[in-house]
Amino acid sequence: MTFRYRRSYRGPIRSVILDWAGTTMDFGCMAPAVVFVEVFRRQQVPISMDEARAPMGAHKRVHIKRISEQDAVRERWQEAHGRLPTDDDVDAMFAEFVPLQLECLSEYSDLIPGALDAVEQCRKRGYKIGSTTGYLPEMMEINVRDAERQGYVPDSTVSAGQVPAGRPYPFMCLQNMINMQVSPVEACVKVDDTVPGVEEGLNAGMWTVGLAISGNEVGLPLGEWEALPEDEKQAKRERAYRRMETCGSHYVVDTIADLMPCLDDIETRLARGDRP
Repeated sequence: MTFRYRRSYRGPIRSVILDWAGTTMDFGCMAPAVVFVEVFRRQQVPISMDEARAPMGAHKRVHIKRISEQDAVRERWQEAHGRLPTDDDVDAMFAEFVPLQLECLSEYSDLIPGALDAVEQCRKRGYKIGSTTGYLPEMMEINVRDAERQGYVPDSTVSAGQVPAGRPYPFMCLQNMINMQVSPVEACVKVDDTVPGVEEGLNAGMWTVGLAISGNEVGLPLGEWEALPEDEKQAKRERAYRRMETCGSHYVVDTIADLMPCLDDIETRLARGDRP
């Protein structure tokens, strides 16, 4: 047979699945980064913020392991301990990480400007709001409580500890679909500020929107970002956009405040039968 045919979904968006730190709250994704730096400092192994941020989006134990696998960090560890880091070292740092992260989460829980408005507009269109995170469930209890106090309540929240594997695997996104009873995957949009978070959505077969400024790629709190000279802002913006575009994100914008035009375009593309 010369031609084959396939079904083409032409309905609306049904769900928008949002990350947490750097996407809806904690401009700059500061809370986890500062704790990763502290955990390694306690091991007499200083790391930079860039080194701390490199694996951002992963399950936190996996994140610590990936930091410890960076060549420069391994060299410093060798100098400090006379050996390379082991899985036992990773376990010990993760055990320290958890209470330190729990202690400081609320200090960084302010919603990102535009988040509430974007969520409200999504709800007016009938979209369900899901969420994924590399945080543990006990950490999410704090974030969910702080978000609710500010008026943000997603329909579903799934953390990396609740699925077989975290980002970049698609399981958290797919579990959100199950929780919210939405389908097909083409009707879902994943929004994230990290490369693994965008890859999570891509691996799930969803549309993706990368956020370049508010999260891990720039890594500055709102006040520091706003205080930068325009030429520095532009240089950081261009680098962040390149990173998000290179990993395959369908759209890249500064922050969640810029989300709705992306969703408008996705709706148009869905209506003509386009797929992610």
